[in-house]
Amino acid sequence: MLDLSPVSFVDCSGLSLLCRVRNRVRSRIGRLRLVSPDGGFLRLLRCTGLSGAFELCPGLPEAFTGKDSPDPASAAAA
Repeated sequence: MLDLSPVSFVDCSGLSLLCRVRNRVRSRIGRLRLVSPDGGFLRLLRCTGLSGAFELCPGLPEAFTGKDSPDPASAAAA
């Protein structure tokens, strides 16, 4: 789990790092959750075609309880 709550800006280097971390975690049969209450991060993932690549949680409680993240399409409508 990575808490991106305090992050206010992500550029292509940050996205590349997140993709590398995701690939490493998955190669070890792990699961990576990104915590981001900010809708801007979800928009960034959608614009770059990465919205389906990450498991997103709106807050820490959801990330720790293991509840599945909402569908990005339904989260965008909210």
